[in-house]
Amino acid sequence: MKTTLFAFAFVVALSLSAVAANSQKPAPSVHRAGNDSIPFPHFDGKTTTPPALCSPCLFYGGDLDTASINAAGMSDENTLLIAGGSATYGSVVIPEGVTASVYGIVFNVQADAAFDPLSATYDIRTGVSEGDGGTSIASGSGAILVQPTGRVFLGLSEYTIAVSWTTPVSLTPGQYWFNAEPQCLNTLDGSCSVFRQFVSNTTSVANSVHVAWQPVNEMFLNSAYFGFTWANWCDSSLGFNSQQCGLMSFGLRGTE
Repeated sequence: MKTTLFAFAFVVALSLSAVAANSQKPAPSVHRAGNDSIPFPHFDGKTTTPPALCSPCLFYGGDLDTASINAAGMSDENTLLIAGGSATYGSVVIPEGVTASVYGIVFNVQADAAFDPLSATYDIRTGVSEGDGGTSIASGSGAILVQPTGRVFLGLSEYTIAVSWTTPVSLTPGQYWFNAEPQCLNTLDGSCSVFRQFVSNTTSVANSVHVAWQPVNEMFLNSAYFGFTWANWCDSSLGFNSQQCGLMSFGLRGTE
């Protein structure tokens, strides 16, 4: 059963670490009040500069726009605080006529402390829908590369993380869902007990690559900690409007 979450307009009153210290569960997202009337960005295909860690960059959804009223972050973390983990998946549709070789996933994540995790799990799925995780076609774990983006949102610093694997995963035309979930489970590391992390959305699609490959409103949350089983982030109980849950700031390392 889904956990009832406290509704809020602005998540700025307390630091997330302080919220985590009380007896209630911390919120699974950070966002401003939002404005649902703002249209989705236009995919104009201009020359762009994706994150350096997305190289070669098969797909990139675009940067977080920290000035946007619809900017947001969605829980994507496995720590001593968020026991059991909380994973957000973004989707890409490989178009007809393209066979993609993917060997890495890139997420832009926001953290409320100096970025600590050194590894991440990854997962690629098909057939995801509300309440149904579909089928995992590739998964594993590995060391991550980390680079700060220089962006700050609601007091959280943003970082680009990349996890890669040796043998490329071949993706034929169709829809897939991707997750990279940093791990902070070292009992000797005190930050793992207070650390929060959120994957960014994108409202401007700035610096995107093949951005039209990302379908709108197809992000999913799977979280034992928060009590959500493959919930679309546009589910009203998660507190987002359709713009905030529209597009995710992530990428795929690979070629076509």
